[in-house]
Amino acid sequence: MNDKKNQHSVRRIVLPSGRSIEVIRFHDAETRGDGELHICTECTSDLVQPVAWGQVSADHWELKLYCPNCGHMRAGTFGQDSVAKLEEQLDEGIEAILRDLQRLTHANMTDQIDRFAAALEADLILPEDF
Repeated sequence: MNDKKNQHSVRRIVLPSGRSIEVIRFHDAETRGDGELHICTECTSDLVQPVAWGQVSADHWELKLYCPNCGHMRAGTFGQDSVAKLEEQLDEGIEAILRDLQRLTHANMTDQIDRFAAALEADLILPEDF
C-alpha cells in the first residue's frame, strides 16, 4: 500500500565551504498539487519562479516557469487562485532573503567594528589612514 501522506524528497546541497548536506522534505499529498506552481514538477524543488507572464482573461494567466534547481521549464495557463498562491510564496521568499541579508550585514558590520576597535586599542590607526 502506497501511503501518499508520507511522501518525501531528498535534495543534496553543496555549501560554500565545500561540505554537502542532504535536505529531506516531507510532503503532504493532500496539500500538494498542480495549484502549487512554486513546486517543480521534475525535481520537487520549491524554488520555481516565473520568467514570463501575461494575463489571458480576467481570472487566468499564462506563465512560463523556471526551476533553478534542475533547469526545468514549463509553460501553461493557470487560474487566478494558483497564481495568487505562487505570488504569496514569492513574497515569503523575498522576506526570507531580506532577513538573511540583514543578518549577514549585521554579522559583517560587527566583525568590522571589532577589528577597528582592536586596531584602535593597539594604536594602529594613524591620521594618514583617513
